[in-house]
Amino acid sequence: MRNTAKLTTAVLAAGALTFGLSACGSGNGSSSASSDYSGPLVVAASPTPHAEILDYVKDHLAKKAGLDLEVKEFTDYVTPNTATEDGSVGANYFQNQPYLDDFNKKNGTHIVPIVTVHLEPLGLYSHKVKSADALKSGATVAVPNDSVNEARALKLLAANGLITLKSGVGNEATPADITKNPKKLKFKELEAAQTPRSLDDVDAAVINGNYAISSGLKPAKDALILESAKNNPYGNFLAVKKGNEKDPRVKKLAKLLTSPEVKKFIEDKYAGSVIPSF
Repeated sequence: MRNTAKLTTAVLAAGALTFGLSACGSGNGSSSASSDYSGPLVVAASPTPHAEILDYVKDHLAKKAGLDLEVKEFTDYVTPNTATEDGSVGANYFQNQPYLDDFNKKNGTHIVPIVTVHLEPLGLYSHKVKSADALKSGATVAVPNDSVNEARALKLLAANGLITLKSGVGNEATPADITKNPKKLKFKELEAAQTPRSLDDVDAAVINGNYAISSGLKPAKDALILESAKNNPYGNFLAVKKGNEKDPRVKKLAKLLTSPEVKKFIEDKYAGSVIPSF
């Protein structure tokens, strides 16, 4: 039976409001890095594919490795890091390096990567056209509104000739950095989790892989254009608060997440929509 804690929006909001306060000791972590690594390792994760991958590890590999693993699902891109920072969870698995660098800088957090596990290619989807070239002049495209994923979305469109971006703009690109827009595309900035729901209201949407999959989309099949996995810096990794890198539970989980068994699970279950990075 799946033993996964699902948090409601209200709980997530409450957790965000308490960020910065010392967490009461609960056996899952502490308000700072600690050498007390007893009890289960609690890992915050996005539901798809991260929690699914962790559940596979929990159900099939953890017991033999002597790892007591607990998975908590979060549907946003903020609370997993704040919960890891304040010790509410011992680790998280949901993000890539550019996003983490931006988050640490803006929030004063101290999260560090442990091991990269997979890539979820970002894609452009539509309920109204069958190809990116079929987008009409003045079409509206939804993009994630967090700085890193918005830049990633714009770079995807630029790589496929829909727009041109200012040279050297990097991971902070916004629509203001577009230098050529031959289709006169309009951009609707939304929280990343909301982009799949926008497909009936916009002409197309750039959607993160995890949200695409959880919405019933198949990136390898349904995306009009899709990120290339080659030399892609957006691999998703297991992360902890700095100082907890030597936690033996984390080391066990890192080894399991990069095992041949997990690689086969990812390849079989996601059929190219999620790609192992090891």
